[in-house]
Amino acid sequence: MPDLQTAFKQAAEDIKGLAERPDNDTLLRLYALYKQGAEGDVSGPKPGFFDFVGTAKYEAWSKLQGTPQADAMKKYVDLVKKLRG
Repeated sequence: MPDLQTAFKQAAEDIKGLAERPDNDTLLRLYALYKQGAEGDVSGPKPGFFDFVGTAKYEAWSKLQGTPQADAMKKYVDLVKKLRG
């Protein structure tokens, strides 16, 4: 079985080839898990009030505050596998 880092990078590539686009909630979950796995806890200022997409992404990522990067990577890989069928 490939190591977690390799599986994480492969999942990030695999997500681009999905047959259909996931719903917005799933996309936010994917984004948050990816960012937490790749960078760790949320950083930087929260986007402005009128940046709805940026704010949604920031808030989804901030909900994972304190989640170990390895756990986020594993959940990301598992979610991508589920979406691929």
